Amino acid sequence: MSDEIGKEFMKKTQYKFMGPSAQSKGLPQPPLELDYDSSKQAIDLPKPQELVIKDLSLREAIESRESIRKYSDQSLSLMELSWILWCTQGVKEVMGTRATLRTVPSAGARHAFETYLLVNNVEELQQGLYRFIAIEHKLVLVNQNEKIANKITLAALDQSHVKKCNVTFLFVVVVERMKWRYGVRGYRYLHLDAGHVGQNLYLAAENIGCGVCAIAAFEDEKINRCLNLDGEEQFVIYLLTVGKKR
Repeated sequence: MSDEIGKEFMKKTQYKFMGPSAQSKGLPQPPLELDYDSSKQAIDLPKPQELVIKDLSLREAIESRESIRKYSDQSLSLMELSWILWCTQGVKEVMGTRATLRTVPSAGARHAFETYLLVNNVEELQQGLYRFIAIEHKLVLVNQNEKIANKITLAALDQSHVKKCNVTFLFVVVVERMKWRYGVRGYRYLHLDAGHVGQNLYLAAENIGCGVCAIAAFEDEKINRCLNLDGEEQFVIYLLTVGKKR
């Protein structure tokens, strides 16, 4: 039966099986971004327009891009972190409560991802788990427990570069944000959107002398527990480690 799950998913998410969406029923649109605890201090990142990053041709970035799992001990600067966050989920325009226009494509401009960061070696930041507040271009510390890096690494099948890189990106899906417009077919689009984000991260990292390794091998329940996610309405869809090249 398990061998047929993929085929069943592709079949049941065809247009002919789609019923009316929540949007077509006039139901309220989900928020463009999850709330965060305002009592926690938000960390301002260098603004996108202030970033000083070396120029690199698109051709050179594409030809240099490769998956790298071993990194140097050099720290990542806050400006460099701001750069790769801007390139992966940067908000260029907020269209009222309807949509955000970002630096990556997303089906219907739904942008159903929240970005979490396992910070291991970034200047001016304590180690721990952070969340990127994209609309404000800020970070909020979520978990400073010294064991969180080990827990996430174990959930990622004990791939050591998760805790030995400068920062691990964890992209989290907010299902309702996509399903509101596309229903169950939106699950297809979530995985397509993850690919868009991942490639942007790979290319943007080349500008700052970093390598990236995309990770899809992780135990879903364990990694969702690390982030206090229910695994259904919100879940981790993609991990990518980022580190300075040797």
